[in-house]
Amino acid sequence: MNIIHAIFLAIIEGLTEFLPISSTAHMIFTSSIFGIEKDKFVEMFQVSIQFGAILAVVVLYWKKFFDFKNLQFYFKLGAAVIPALILGKLFDDKIEAVLGNPIPIAIVLILGGIVLLFIDKVFTQPTIEDEKEIPLKTAIIIGFWQCLAMMPGTSRSAASIIGGMQQKLSRKAAAEFSFFLAVPTMFAVTAYSVFLKDWDNDIKGYELLMQGNHLLYFLLGNAIAFIVAILAIKFFIGVLTKYGFKPWGWYRIIIGLILLIYFSFFQHN
Repeated sequence: MNIIHAIFLAIIEGLTEFLPISSTAHMIFTSSIFGIEKDKFVEMFQVSIQFGAILAVVVLYWKKFFDFKNLQFYFKLGAAVIPALILGKLFDDKIEAVLGNPIPIAIVLILGGIVLLFIDKVFTQPTIEDEKEIPLKTAIIIGFWQCLAMMPGTSRSAASIIGGMQQKLSRKAAAEFSFFLAVPTMFAVTAYSVFLKDWDNDIKGYELLMQGNHLLYFLLGNAIAFIVAILAIKFFIGVLTKYGFKPWGWYRIIIGLILLIYFSFFQHN
């Protein structure tokens, strides 16, 4: 991987992390299309630059994250993230195995897109308009919905937003709680990938960062993902509020079909 590759992947991460279109799938496809050789650092890079994206949420919603008088906010996020932490650790190896096969990921993109075409018609009577109105039980249920995104191509954002709407949150409230929930979830994933996970022959992520230009790519990637994610979040909220999920559904179906054809018939030629 070179610096141009790092920049491209960071832009893709920032654009897609909070959209219901699967950032993981887009980075996998980008790596393949641009011929980015897959090694342990590239795998770690794709995960760890999510840290820059979640910082965008903290900055945009800084009053919420630094309101230490509202302890319920932190408690709800902490409880909601537990299912993903437990199941993510249990199924880590199986998730990695799927990441190596783009065909099922493209299929999941298409199926998820079909779901998004109709989701606005399914949940039409929200009763919760603000995060403060979300009960602890509801937050935990949304946390379980988030676990559906362990299948690459599902989209963590899509799973948790749909879970929120199923729990009577409005589209905007569900999207914002999904953003909030991403912070502890992605922070845990990044910390695990950098400090705890054995990537190759007992080499930790931080040891990979000390090799060659890896640290430069890591810092640059997080900075770019941070900037792009700020713009993407604002754009997403505007589109979601005005048009709902249908545009993202059609996008997933079209991209999924293109990628399914590409990886089925052209990649091996």
